[in-house]
Amino acid sequence: MSMGRICRGTSRDSSSSSPSLTTSTSTTETINGSHQFKITGYSLSKGLGIGKYIASDIFWVGGYAWAIYFYPDGKSIEDNAAYVSLFIALASEGTDVRALFEMTLLDQSGKERHKVHSHFGRTLESGPYTLKYRGSMWGYKRFFKRTALETSDYLKDDCLSVHCSVGVVGSHTEGPKFYLITVPTSNIGQHFGQLLESGKGTDVNFEVDGEIFAAHKLVLAARSPVFRAQLFGPMKDRNTECIKVQDMEAPVFKVSNCGAIEDRYISTSL
Repeated sequence: MSMGRICRGTSRDSSSSSPSLTTSTSTTETINGSHQFKITGYSLSKGLGIGKYIASDIFWVGGYAWAIYFYPDGKSIEDNAAYVSLFIALASEGTDVRALFEMTLLDQSGKERHKVHSHFGRTLESGPYTLKYRGSMWGYKRFFKRTALETSDYLKDDCLSVHCSVGVVGSHTEGPKFYLITVPTSNIGQHFGQLLESGKGTDVNFEVDGEIFAAHKLVLAARSPVFRAQLFGPMKDRNTECIKVQDMEAPVFKVSNCGAIEDRYISTSL
């Protein structure tokens, strides 16, 4: 979950504020995926022709399509079909797609002596491989000498199995995130008025001209410095259960003092 700062919708004049330090972070990482390509009937693929391949199904990694190309008679004429070739190709539109690759010819004897060519887990002097356009490939023209392959544990029941991993390289930059939140107008006064009207939780009474007004000490103290001094100050009334108010009529007390809680409540109650 990303974290950010909350803005209250107010703007600041940058010319009047002191210089500030801003930061951002660039992260380069790979999106990884893999595909296993099983080639059955290997002996029947021999003689297909130099430069001709058997292709895997297309698979997707990092938003791009890829395919494995196996050349049973090799890719280069100069090798005279002495080697099999193995390549991974960009099968979708793309420009300068940077990626890491790993191609593994699986040992089918159970000894796990796989033949691995990998970019992963090691430092690359020139960085990831770049595929310039659709159809660009990375791999080996001389992946395996054909005579050695045909007597190896990689070929079993006329079948080869190739595992290919692709790591598409991507970068993104992140800076501090700001969220604009509109803060609604406070209606706490209305809530205080409703609390007073309900009579719940009152802890102080005022007797004015024979009439009793119940209230909440903390609410009155928060809303009026006069009540704050009277209820919690050094000269507070000793008897706060019922405070007698002299020389004031009840309606006037209600307006001038309880009105500190919530104006609308007072205007509708008189």
